[in-house]
Amino acid sequence: MTAIQNALTIDVEDYFQVAALAEAVRREDWHSMEYRVEANTQRILSLLDRHNAKATFFTLGWVAEKSPELVRTIQKEGHEIASHGYSHQLIYNQTPEVFREETRRSKAILEDITGKPITGYRAASYSITNESRWALDILAEEGFVWDSSIFPVRHDRYGMPGTPRWPHKLTTDKGYELAEFPLSTLKLPGYTLPIAGGGYFRLFPYWFSRWGLGSINRQGQPFVFYLHPWEVDPEQPRLDVKWFSRFRHYNNLNVCEARLSKLLGHFPFTTMSNVLRAQGVLGAEPIEHGELKAAGGMA
Repeated sequence: MTAIQNALTIDVEDYFQVAALAEAVRREDWHSMEYRVEANTQRILSLLDRHNAKATFFTLGWVAEKSPELVRTIQKEGHEIASHGYSHQLIYNQTPEVFREETRRSKAILEDITGKPITGYRAASYSITNESRWALDILAEEGFVWDSSIFPVRHDRYGMPGTPRWPHKLTTDKGYELAEFPLSTLKLPGYTLPIAGGGYFRLFPYWFSRWGLGSINRQGQPFVFYLHPWEVDPEQPRLDVKWFSRFRHYNNLNVCEARLSKLLGHFPFTTMSNVLRAQGVLGAEPIEHGELKAAGGMA
């Protein structure tokens, strides 16, 4: 039996941009912070190359604007580029007008760098919730065809409990259709446990993450795994934040890269779009900008 291909995703943002550290770093001070995302992303790229694995890199517009060569390197090595918004703000704290402007801006930056349509999106901190469901309409209106922002769990910062756990086609409030790959969860008696990566991957023992993710494949379904470049950087600056935020961000950074290497050896991975196509919820690959222009369509 052919092994199920799973979606490997990297959210390209720097340590000082995450929600857990927002109490210590103002957005207007980002330019003065030590910039580490380039080197950390290169570490992940090297690891993927050693394991012959491909991934989708959800890239923050702010980072892409500052590091266009990093985006080109990711693309040149055969990985998929998708949008992570522009400024890593929680969507439910934004107005629809601000969200649309930032989404459009980030998409344009990435398309200018890659020369290809950017059709996939992931919200900062999975902040498309019931409160911000309107964002799905805006994504569709701005040309996105797939999303991976919905976490079907209860959480203090995100989550849409009760929504489908597997890749599916969703219909927005205005009637648009998007392919959705929700973040992976483990169904336990009376509780849905996040198992998709990030802080959970650092918190749980490796054997448990491997077992939980493997149980999804044993049900005949693909899982999605996510990580951030700062999570393989135990030497990053320590910022003064409350104990819970400190625990969320810094816990087990020193073991994360080795665990990721193990995971890449235990499961087959590819891009998000490849998995969504294999699941039948995403159509053919979009034509590139030059073809769009030649056909007289949008640039």
